[in-house]
Amino acid sequence: MLKIIDVHKTFNPGTINEKIALNGVNLHLQEGDFCTIIGGNGAGKSTTLNAIAGVWPVDQGAILLDNKNITGLSEHKRAAYLGRVFQDPMTGTAAAMEIQENLALAARRGKRRTLSWYISKQEKENFKELLKILDLGLENRMTAKVGLLSGGQRQALTLLMATLQHPKLLLLDEHTAALDPKTAEKVLRVTDQIIAENHLTALMVTHNMKDAITHGNRLIMMHEGRVILDIKGEEKTKLTVADLMHQFELVSGKEFTNDKAILA
Repeated sequence: MLKIIDVHKTFNPGTINEKIALNGVNLHLQEGDFCTIIGGNGAGKSTTLNAIAGVWPVDQGAILLDNKNITGLSEHKRAAYLGRVFQDPMTGTAAAMEIQENLALAARRGKRRTLSWYISKQEKENFKELLKILDLGLENRMTAKVGLLSGGQRQALTLLMATLQHPKLLLLDEHTAALDPKTAEKVLRVTDQIIAENHLTALMVTHNMKDAITHGNRLIMMHEGRVILDIKGEEKTKLTVADLMHQFELVSGKEFTNDKAILA
């Protein structure tokens, strides 16, 4: 479903602020893979997601999605194939609009637009059933303004909106990092459910080693703009935080020093 082939990206080349963000990233995902990405600060995790989404052009390499080369496509054209949830719960929803209006926008994404703004009775019933998945009581508050919701409620709604059209690839960029532990756990549980039920292919960046191990069928670790570990199958199910740190040190020759990832 996804092929990232020898992708490079340097910011501010030739200046004192030059930063090699991606240094030959290679990653192939099969359809239905749920891959978590872990790594220290500046490892290239979010930069990889931005490269896939087309936030800026890559310097070298290719990105293929469902055998289509999207390397040269603009960000808005790639959006037709992607769903994305960001770290900030305030991103991804329209605060001044109702919950049902936000869902209607997501449901009509990519479809022919008209001047009429009408949500049918059938659409409302569909939205109500979808919201029940979240187990947050939002199905009884569909006319409430999204700006009145908590951060966790907004992030759960954003996740639902991002997956409503069953994207070819779902990008989750530390989407629980700004939430309290209890809310983050609930959002991750809903994430697992939506990905499994819709057989989605997903990439989830996380700073939490335990979450990276617990969720998904595959784990990659990045360091200095490259993928240095790729763990899947039975090996991943038996993995512990201590094992992961040890493997990182063996491959990179350095000690893993991201306290946030270790202690989370």
